[in-house]
Amino acid sequence: MKKIPVLPSGQRKFLFLQGPHGPFFYELSRILRASGALVEKIGFNKGDEFFWREPATFTAFLNPSEQWIEFIAAKLDDDITDIVIYGDARFFHSSAIKLAKSKGITVHCFEEGYLRPYWVTYERGGVNGNSRMMDMPIVEMRAALTKIDEEQPEAPARWGELRNHVLYGAWYHWHVLFRNRGYPNYKTHRAASIRQEFTSHAKRLFMMPWRSFKRAYDTKRYWKSAPNWVKVRLKIPMGIGL
Repeated sequence: MKKIPVLPSGQRKFLFLQGPHGPFFYELSRILRASGALVEKIGFNKGDEFFWREPATFTAFLNPSEQWIEFIAAKLDDDITDIVIYGDARFFHSSAIKLAKSKGITVHCFEEGYLRPYWVTYERGGVNGNSRMMDMPIVEMRAALTKIDEEQPEAPARWGELRNHVLYGAWYHWHVLFRNRGYPNYKTHRAASIRQEFTSHAKRLFMMPWRSFKRAYDTKRYWKSAPNWVKVRLKIPMGIGL
């Protein structure tokens, strides 16, 4: 049965769970607040807490994961109309989605894009194997696209700022690695440990200047050694993964 919120007419209340490393979810919440919506955030570690710059709307989940279902069920009953997540496969998100759908709450799913870090995909209800497109024939997809009158913007010449992506990852994991005492029950959903994640991001960040220099040097050397090469601009259609 669809839950009827007691919020003022037309007002929506968004609950954010874990997002990508960095301020993306917080910046999105600011836009929603500017539109008149209410927002709240549940964090699972110090990295989540650090990048959410509004303590008044932040709730830390400090309990063992076995208590998550009861915790999120009670939170969703607090007039939540929408839930926002990044990736729908991890336990905390998949269980929240199931409960949200049973209560008639709209689920907004973001996910890693095909060409990272510029692209982020968005679907309602689920992504990847849980996407509604999994049950939609090609004919229906084409028919749905004919109803869209918006033009697809051209991809920028520079595909995102990789330095920010790596910096946010290193900074996020630094907080989890060194400032996470307040979250005694936190466990990463990834196969790699927090220390391994931090080391990987820090190493990439440290090596970036050298790799940029080497790439420029190698490119210049290759062009000098092959004067008859022809430059070709490769344009990849939307939806093609690499």
